[in-house]
Amino acid sequence: MGHGGNVIDELMTDHREVEELFGRIEALPSGDKVRKVYADQATMELVRHSVAEEEYLYPAVREHLVNGNTMADREIEDHAGAEQIMKDLESCEAGDAEFDRLVGRLMSEVRAHIADEEENLFPQLRTACTAETLDKLGDKVRQAKKLAPTRPHPSAPDTPPANKLLAPGAGLVDRVRDVLSGRGKHA
Repeated sequence: MGHGGNVIDELMTDHREVEELFGRIEALPSGDKVRKVYADQATMELVRHSVAEEEYLYPAVREHLVNGNTMADREIEDHAGAEQIMKDLESCEAGDAEFDRLVGRLMSEVRAHIADEEENLFPQLRTACTAETLDKLGDKVRQAKKLAPTRPHPSAPDTPPANKLLAPGAGLVDRVRDVLSGRGKHA
């Protein structure tokens, strides 16, 4: 979290980190308790990443791209679907039959979302924005990830200004819960 560089480089690094966690989940046998640890870590990263995108990237997409409203709406819809899967996954243990189904669905949906962003949205944004704009967005995204929630909140607002007002408070509560429960600690 907080890698530096412009917004596209920052978010693509996040994508690689989540993919690495997915690979670790896939490398372990079904029912292995460490799969839940990696799923929790992936959820934490995905939630922070999504919140930052919704606060800063998608408003920039709406502002700078010709078809920006349509693209941003589709991306936010993708996030909502993944967030509901992560919420359902929270109550599953690695040995639950539902865990494998949900984590498989999450990986599939997130991978499709990443491919769409990297193949379509990011190249268009790179063309439409100045390097300075992309750098400033990178700084804003990094700051948002520091304060963002770490747990899925499917009913929370996903567009400004409400999401910018509520995310830091939810993030603080989530981080306290994570520390107290040990959630997200490395396997």
